Amino acid sequence: MPAEYQKILILCLTDPDFESPVVAWSMYDPTIPADQLQMQTGDSNRPPYATLLDAMRDGWCILQVPHTPHFVRGHEYETGHLPYEYILEKRGMLE
Repeated sequence: MPAEYQKILILCLTDPDFESPVVAWSMYDPTIPADQLQMQTGDSNRPPYATLLDAMRDGWCILQVPHTPHFVRGHEYETGHLPYEYILEKRGMLE
């Protein structure tokens, strides 16, 4: 009997616009054998999708959208985590 599986794709964008460029990414795919590495930022110079909207057009569904960051006056240009991180899923069937 086929079993359902879920892939997770994390895309970090330059800003909250769904058509803004992807700057970091990671994918977790349970169909990849345990002894192989999952896709991570740095594995490739090009993200799997240029924009979030491109991923959605390819069947990825958004699970989580980022909270709008609150920038404290005087700290707008400090570095930290990437604030526009979207988590997506795609489901499939194992044969």
